[in-house]
Amino acid sequence: MTTVQAAKPMNIKKEKIWTGPQIILGIVIIACSLVCLLPFVNVIAVSFSSKSAILRGDVGFFPVEFTTLAYQAIFNDGSMMHALWYTVGITVTYTAIAMVLTILMAYPLTKKRLKGRKFFNLMALFTMYFSGGTIPIYLNIKELGLLNNAWSLIIPGALSTYNMIILKSFFAALPESLEEAATIDGANDFQILLQIYLPLSLASLATLTLFYAVGKWNSFQDALYYITDRSLQPLQLKLYNLIKGSQAVDVAMMEGGASAVATSVSESIESATIIFATLPILVVYPFVQRYFVSGVTIGAVKG
Repeated sequence: MTTVQAAKPMNIKKEKIWTGPQIILGIVIIACSLVCLLPFVNVIAVSFSSKSAILRGDVGFFPVEFTTLAYQAIFNDGSMMHALWYTVGITVTYTAIAMVLTILMAYPLTKKRLKGRKFFNLMALFTMYFSGGTIPIYLNIKELGLLNNAWSLIIPGALSTYNMIILKSFFAALPESLEEAATIDGANDFQILLQIYLPLSLASLATLTLFYAVGKWNSFQDALYYITDRSLQPLQLKLYNLIKGSQAVDVAMMEGGASAVATSVSESIESATIIFATLPILVVYPFVQRYFVSGVTIGAVKG
């Protein structure tokens, strides 16, 4: 009696066939990525290039006559290092306060039992489209005695309506049965928020934390309006003043009042300062990047 052995299925790997539209889309994505990346690469190259190479215009996407003098000048500058740590402190404090306020506003607005919920939602949305204006806000800060005060960089923008709506939508998308079960077990609103909602919202919380931190780290206009004391100026304002001073050197050079060497030195230090100010965010971003897409889109299922 003969036995028939079952044929083993062969693992056939299907080769992915690129169609014309996919190839075009890939080329467009690569081109857009290079447009965003290459200027940053040029700034890095300039920051590591010598004065003579910058003066000759030889620097492209690779350093010419490699040197670290610009970075040595920055790290030896006490005011620059003070501005770095001062900005870190401002960013951390602002982000913590902003997240607490955002959570405490988003959570109640998801509850139908909250009296006046529609009114509060309307007032929050109103601030997204209408503002008192720069001058009234400045006068308000002045009357509160916050000029030349670190709190003027924290309190005025401590709550973003846009971020609050993202978190509110995420909270609203969570199953109501979780809250009902916790209520039956005797949990109050704060316990439900801390033990149920927040642990399930880590992706959204990480994303909003990144939004707040990057926004505050890159901002300088509020410091430009409210801060005149040099010891209270954040890093981005020092960078702004450095670029502004570099532009003044360029104008003076055109009028014959400055040398080309001075211009090349300012350009090198300017590029090094840009990298110096950008690097902390680039270091932090990879740790929250995996939460970014899900944190923004997961709350969009239910409004």
